[in-house]
Amino acid sequence: MYDLSILIPARNEEFLALTVENLLKNKRGSTEIIVGLDGEWANPPLEDHPDLTVVYYPTSLGQRAMTNQLCRLSTAKYVMKIDAHVAVDEGFDVKMISRMKDDYTMVPIMYNLHAFNWVCTQCNWLKYQGPTPPKCPECGSAVKKDILWKQKPSPQSTSYTFDTTLHFQYFGQYKKQQKKQQERTGSPLVDTMSLQGSCFMLTREKYWELNISDEAFGSWGQQGVEVACKTWLSGGRVVCNMDTWYAHMFRTQGGDFSFPYKLSGKQIDHARKFSRKLFIDNTWDKQIYPLSWLIEKFKPVPYWHDEKGREMLEKINEKGREFYKSGKAPVYAVDMKSIMERLEEGAKGGSNDEIVDVEVKPSSDGLTKQILYYTDNRLNLKISHAVQGLLTQTDIPITSVSLKPMPHFGNNIYLGLERGYVAQTKQILEGLIACTADVIYFCEHDVLYHPSHFDFIPRKKDVYYYNVNVWRVRQEDGHALWTDNLKQLSGLVAYRDTLLLHYKQRYLAILNKLIELNNDQNNSEFNKYIRAMGFEPGTHGRPERIDDLKSEGFMSIYPNIDIRHQNNLTPSRWKKEQFRNERYTEGWKETNIMRIQGWDFKNGLLHGKPL
Repeated sequence: MYDLSILIPARNEEFLALTVENLLKNKRGSTEIIVGLDGEWANPPLEDHPDLTVVYYPTSLGQRAMTNQLCRLSTAKYVMKIDAHVAVDEGFDVKMISRMKDDYTMVPIMYNLHAFNWVCTQCNWLKYQGPTPPKCPECGSAVKKDILWKQKPSPQSTSYTFDTTLHFQYFGQYKKQQKKQQERTGSPLVDTMSLQGSCFMLTREKYWELNISDEAFGSWGQQGVEVACKTWLSGGRVVCNMDTWYAHMFRTQGGDFSFPYKLSGKQIDHARKFSRKLFIDNTWDKQIYPLSWLIEKFKPVPYWHDEKGREMLEKINEKGREFYKSGKAPVYAVDMKSIMERLEEGAKGGSNDEIVDVEVKPSSDGLTKQILYYTDNRLNLKISHAVQGLLTQTDIPITSVSLKPMPHFGNNIYLGLERGYVAQTKQILEGLIACTADVIYFCEHDVLYHPSHFDFIPRKKDVYYYNVNVWRVRQEDGHALWTDNLKQLSGLVAYRDTLLLHYKQRYLAILNKLIELNNDQNNSEFNKYIRAMGFEPGTHGRPERIDDLKSEGFMSIYPNIDIRHQNNLTPSRWKKEQFRNERYTEGWKETNIMRIQGWDFKNGLLHGKPL
């Protein structure tokens, strides 16, 4: 049984024998090659080899249907679809398999293949590969092919996207992010938004699960977009392996050096229309994310995040919002009873008098994550225990900073200070000092965090990110309020180094102001200074700001729930007229906590009792 099956659908492929020979020469693992001759015998014929299987269909099936037929012949864990005019790196197969995970679709670096030159049989005339010249333009003699079969040194393609019509495009701008990702993770794997389609590898099981070569598209076209969107939108990951490469021959010059499958513009248009129906309209039955999520993940994306794409992007974002409201994405079933019982059981396990090293594990892109939880210990225990119980389910290490001892919850730092803004700032600073991960998620004691909140990864180190997908819920009756672009400290996500520098400077500024005011925290001037400084980093440009860094909002798949109660540091407002600035009421929506999308409070909310 093989580990990898290479699937090659071929029709009228002049260079098929060279491709197969190159693959057999450079494979180093348990790898087989399965070739499908789609309506035409191979010319020149393929030589026998124990790791080569050739099937012939006298009537052409089309590229997708043939690839599916070849995959049915495979029993390997992994399959790789590859074109019939490529060269590969030595050991390409083991280099890719060694880095594979079951939810990945992987491609190598792509070079252009320099397959041959046209040369004159009499003089020194030479021409790069292309359609057959009738004769030498210099001396009129006959010409012949000089086979080279090697990769050109450039370009090295690693990043791909698609435009607003879902037409394939290169994404050279994203290469800088890929380089940063490599530096961050120490891994040769980098994300790519889309694919070129001439080579990709995934598990055979995933190939069939996602219907990766859907014949409804037609014979050919949209292959890279189909594979990439199906992988990302189903919860997988598309990666380029920078440790290995393949070289692909492009045949766009027409004549006798063109595509082997004869395609009309009507067929290509059909493939694109079908692709748009699936992914722009979010009608694919296996997706858990809308297309808007993928575009946001790779932001800024050319053709989408510019003036020309603005109208289409808004359309996509609206369809994304409709997708989440439709309930197609998985709902978070919250069994509060079992959560509370597990939390109470953990509290009986003993004390945690000393701060210990917390093991932080890298996420799928190599970054480590950590939760910084801070509390004044004055909250209703049912609420705080529910919040803590949900956080323990994330499997992300927790550093908690409290004003009373909390030995049962995370890596606890007890400060014993008086409640107030100075204490909160000190709590955050001490927590950041204790944290060791790359990315920190601020978590407050009165916010129910949806698991999708922790899927977000900051793209830039010098930006503060806020989850603006949040409902504010009134404790007494569960009444819920939404306004657009609400940036709250409880939804802050950023790099630890950026946050640590900010809060060191913030705490020092506060101490200096207190010295100036003889340590009087109740002084009205001090309170005025704190309000001018602002609570959320990067959200204003007043002179009292700590730094000049900016902030951006993001939206998790499902919202967080901010429980508003009598002990909030900032007052709650529930009517539009209570807001002096109308921009804080934009997007105004009201509902009840039991009807908030993405949450299913099993057994009622907190044992069926009101908040």
